[in-house]
Amino acid sequence: MLQRYYQIDKLLQKKKVLVIYGARRVGKTTLLKSFLENTTLKYKLDSGENIRVQRIFSSQDFQLINSYVEGLELLAIDEAQQIPNIGMGLKILVDQNPELLIIATGSSSFDLSQQIGEPLTGRKRTRILFPFAQSEIIFVNTKFEMSEKIEETLIFGNYPEVLTSRTKKSKIEIINEIVDSYLLKDILQFEKIRGSQKLFDLLKLLAFQIGNEVSIHELSKSLRIDSKTVSRYIDILENSFVIKKLGAFSRNLRDEITKKNKYFFWDNGIRNGIIKQFNELENRNDIGALFENFVITERLKRNHYNQDYSASYFWRTFQGGEIDYIEDKDGKLTGHEIKWSPKSKFKIPNKWKIYYPGSPVHLINSKNYLDFVL
Repeated sequence: MLQRYYQIDKLLQKKKVLVIYGARRVGKTTLLKSFLENTTLKYKLDSGENIRVQRIFSSQDFQLINSYVEGLELLAIDEAQQIPNIGMGLKILVDQNPELLIIATGSSSFDLSQQIGEPLTGRKRTRILFPFAQSEIIFVNTKFEMSEKIEETLIFGNYPEVLTSRTKKSKIEIINEIVDSYLLKDILQFEKIRGSQKLFDLLKLLAFQIGNEVSIHELSKSLRIDSKTVSRYIDILENSFVIKKLGAFSRNLRDEITKKNKYFFWDNGIRNGIIKQFNELENRNDIGALFENFVITERLKRNHYNQDYSASYFWRTFQGGEIDYIEDKDGKLTGHEIKWSPKSKFKIPNKWKIYYPGSPVHLINSKNYLDFVL
């Protein structure tokens, strides 16, 4: 059985709300219920979609909120982003009930964090749950088994339901359902975005450009909307765990590119679902981009779960020198060039060696990638 990296019992802390964010369908509710099924604590599980719960927490009525948790050791609220002013309600609980353990899950960080952030300053622990990471799958599979499935992973990704589905048809059906029904649900609901088609068109453009530098101006021209709106949409997509921005590394050198970003999808299956391409790798022309997307996001998941706070970038000069992925940890730089084929060669750009002497660059390929993402 697949296991998640997080063990909720080890994350719970009195006087702090445990907040678990993540995209829809990544397994937050399953993780929560699995913990509750095995706890000896006296608990209550409620949903933020429950109108009664919404009324209680949005009331900011001390007596009403305290009576709601009377006699409990643990309160768990799933879909907490649905509750207006949830942060103030949870603040009241924490301050009035210091012995009570509290968990809140939410599928939409941009909304939940705005409501929770300020009221719960110093009163919360935050974790993000992603689609399954390779560092979680290793709990139940060997490295050999994982490497045998790499082509399938690059095409279908690692959403829980996709991983447990046995046929290609069922995997595609699940991905299409997530893309069509859930991917933008929170964004459209909470951000009141009317141009849902423009938002989806933006996702398509980004899906075709993974691994490439993206110009906001060019996206704006293609979509026929202003650059500020494009930037806003991208921020929302990132904050709702659809995409991840990778900025350019530079120490203010004149020939290093700094103004463009790259955008990667947290899940390969979602990326392929957006452009409706599920054909085998041998029939694709984007294998390199798929592998780069996979390796970088798996590394970022691994770093998040291990609380490794390295800063992440790509590097490129105007003369064409490029390194796919850079980590800056305590001022020490390490570069990584990502190539699907083990036969691919790579020469470290001279400018990198001149500007950043002693900063190694490693070649990551389909044979050695697991050592990098586990």
